[in-house]
Amino acid sequence: MTSSLRRTPLYDRHEELGARMVEFGGWEMPVYYVGINEEHRAVRARAGLFDVSHMGQLEITGSGAEALLRTALASDIDRLDEGQAQYSFLLNEKGGIIDDLIVYRLPDKTWLLIVNAGNIAADVAHLKGFKQRGAVVTDISDATAMIALQGPVALDLLADVWPKKTAAPDTLKPFTIVERVVAGVPCRVARTGYTGENGVEIMCAADRAGDLWDGILAHREHGVVPSGLGARDTLRLEMGYPLHGHDIDAKTTPIEAGLGRFVHLGRTFVGSTVLDKQVAKGVKRQLVGIQLLDRAIPREGYPILKDGVKIGTITSGTLSPSVDRGIGMGYVLPVHAAPGTTLQVDIRGRERDAEVVPLPFYKKES
Repeated sequence: MTSSLRRTPLYDRHEELGARMVEFGGWEMPVYYVGINEEHRAVRARAGLFDVSHMGQLEITGSGAEALLRTALASDIDRLDEGQAQYSFLLNEKGGIIDDLIVYRLPDKTWLLIVNAGNIAADVAHLKGFKQRGAVVTDISDATAMIALQGPVALDLLADVWPKKTAAPDTLKPFTIVERVVAGVPCRVARTGYTGENGVEIMCAADRAGDLWDGILAHREHGVVPSGLGARDTLRLEMGYPLHGHDIDAKTTPIEAGLGRFVHLGRTFVGSTVLDKQVAKGVKRQLVGIQLLDRAIPREGYPILKDGVKIGTITSGTLSPSVDRGIGMGYVLPVHAAPGTTLQVDIRGRERDAEVVPLPFYKKES
């Protein structure tokens, strides 16, 4: 591992736990501790604890903050009350996704953006490029740590390290954020996540990250396990959640990616003219879920075929621990995008039968 890679405040904890460390977006991060499948299944059945301190955190303040975000974001922040959040996008003039993010409306006219680790510098430059009078963009990423506690028992576990005189964690609504002392550490607690399970993302000062991590892992009776980026990737893919730089990028629009429900049209923002046209006239390609019909695994970059002719490329793929099938996402012509459409995936020169399926791949049993 090269010394140029950045490390989160929890690096020493990962080493103590024997994590397998890998490079990710310029960071040295745990890909797994015991095993990807074991950690994946723990999150689906009980709870997993992830270090996501590599994610970027940007605060937008000042009298021009709202004006800046109304122009820069594809969602309508006017719909947010204090303490609420939205999934949103920074777009370029062609409607391409510079980054996907979560925006939070905080007290004191402060806004918080959680952005992708590899895009922090680009996002800051993009936002400052608007030269919006009265808007101050501050990168607080280095000063802040973030961990994600995810799984069916995550909120029960959180209640054990939660202030007893406040409403229980399970009363928090999805896409809300509150300030609480968790395991003795002052935190921002957001009811968000990237796994499809109940849970929270918890932010604190970087120098208190170890106390927060240890305080949660002390409650092993709930079955919580440290979980790495490998399980985070298989969990999000089962839910059909896109990964920037793979399933979406600056040449992909939210409409092409099937994410139009998170865009609030009928207002003017960067890229809105292109998106308006795509909604009205349709798109030339569409992101779909693809499931293999036999025991094979689609990987990023594998060609998607229809009757021997290439019609697209896999953007993300894995063997799903929950579905026990090879699953992937990729862009195809709209004529081939309907669920039930039979396709093939070229896996190292061998065509494997597949079909288009609705997202998400994984649905909890009721």
